[in-house]
Amino acid sequence: MTRDEILNASSMPLASPSYPKGPYRFLGREYLLIHYETDPEALRAFLPEPLVPDGNRVYFEWMKMPDSSGFGDYEESGCGIAALYEGEPCNYSVMMYLDDESPTTGGREIWGFPKKYGVPRLKVIHETLTGTLYYDDERVALGTMVYKQKPLDPADVVTGMKKLNVNLKFMPGVDGKPEIAQLVGYHLQDIDLKFAFAGDARLHLVPHVNCRLADLPVRKIIGGQHLKADLTLPYGRVLHDYLAEAK
Repeated sequence: MTRDEILNASSMPLASPSYPKGPYRFLGREYLLIHYETDPEALRAFLPEPLVPDGNRVYFEWMKMPDSSGFGDYEESGCGIAALYEGEPCNYSVMMYLDDESPTTGGREIWGFPKKYGVPRLKVIHETLTGTLYYDDERVALGTMVYKQKPLDPADVVTGMKKLNVNLKFMPGVDGKPEIAQLVGYHLQDIDLKFAFAGDARLHLVPHVNCRLADLPVRKIIGGQHLKADLTLPYGRVLHDYLAEAK
């Protein structure tokens, strides 16, 4: 294997890469989003500087992704914080749980998504859109929303989906010291919205030491959203480099 072959690889292991090169196109990605308010102190503890809170708002999401280029068919769940980066509204990803290795590895290695293994499921049970998340065989989250009752303005929804998204990418070097410590930003592209609804929702989080979603406790439910769209996840850019700052 030559140097050029090594440097042209998409991912490890080189003999059988975990994922190909992007960007990545998602067809029929379905969301359940539950927006809520939490404790200011808890929120601040999870939000890395220089980001600042945009209120005390958290979003909890389930995503069903049946057709994802390079990543296949999988489901995902987790939470994020409404924040500001240099005055620009953004969504900061705090914790994410997936049922598939390829997007877990790719998301962590490329963009710094905070992904771990879990078993999320999103489905319709009679008149209720229902999301569940299991971690180590224990149910740690249950989200419910009324089914397709209040249509949303498509233009407003697409504008919201194009909002800046931010991750904290942290990777140690071979000596155990930080090798990469960055805030990474990206914007979803080529969004083709299929439907969007709002409605009443509820969220129940169970404390778990290795799945700390309940550390951002639910104090007030703002509401739910049910979306479905085709979209592209492009590569991102470095917003802030903590190692360069230290120099």
